[in-house]
Amino acid sequence: RNAGDYIFYTDWAWTSFVVFSISQSTMLAVGAVYYLLFTGVPGTATYYATIMTIYTWVAKGAWFALGYPYDFVAVPVWIPSAMLLDLTYWATRRNKHMLILVGGTLVGLSLPLFNMINLLLVRDPLQIAFQYPRPTLPPYMTPIEPQVGKFYNSPVALGSGASAVLTVPIAALGAKLNTWTYRWMAALNSST
Repeated sequence: RNAGDYIFYTDWAWTSFVVFSISQSTMLAVGAVYYLLFTGVPGTATYYATIMTIYTWVAKGAWFALGYPYDFVAVPVWIPSAMLLDLTYWATRRNKHMLILVGGTLVGLSLPLFNMINLLLVRDPLQIAFQYPRPTLPPYMTPIEPQVGKFYNSPVALGSGASAVLTVPIAALGAKLNTWTYRWMAALNSST
């Protein structure tokens, strides 16, 4: 039984790492680019990431309250990637297109690397398996075994590769949302 629980927790850690690498890098990119272009001040992205980190601490507490092992719920490392975004905006003299291309790529590549710290510090899945037996789930909820071997057993490489590709268009979306915001503001001001 515990061998199955060990596989469950190992798969959970690796699969969720890849999935969250993609979702968190895109989430950081869209929000940080939006606020960065809205203010035009390098440093805004890091400020945004700091707020997101604090929100995540609260979420971690909520998962713990639901009975999950506290040190198995990892808080994402957003701030260093956001600093790279700010640095790109500053170094390219506030060039929006370079922010999207270079900044977006840097966020996608770096966030999984920084989050690797979480995978290294998370408690050993075998220890977790003995303390927290795998939850009994109905068949439709049973996790599909991930084909990790196809990607050279590296969740970081898979997460970075996928994130680097997806973060650029999502960063562009953040910039586009900014344009729409200004239009909405103009439309509201003209109607009064």
